Amino acid sequence: MAMKFEKTGEGTYLLDVCGYVCPHPQIYTKKSLEKVSEGEVVQVVLDNPSSVETIAQMCDQAGNEMLERKTEGGKIYLRIKKG
Repeated sequence: MAMKFEKTGEGTYLLDVCGYVCPHPQIYTKKSLEKVSEGEVVQVVLDNPSSVETIAQMCDQAGNEMLERKTEGGKIYLRIKKG
């Protein structure tokens, strides 16, 4: 189980934190958003539902935009645009 953060395209990144529980998904999401430029998008993949609301609140407070939130096959996908 290793956190994975990688560039997937021009201005897009993937952060995979499946297998991690609170507060690790939030911490990794925050650190990933700090690494990217304004307007770039980080897709976060996680499997800990309790982290989703905390990440959403963190995005609101930091001025980042939650573009998408979907659940598929036990995994949760969040697309966050850095504001």
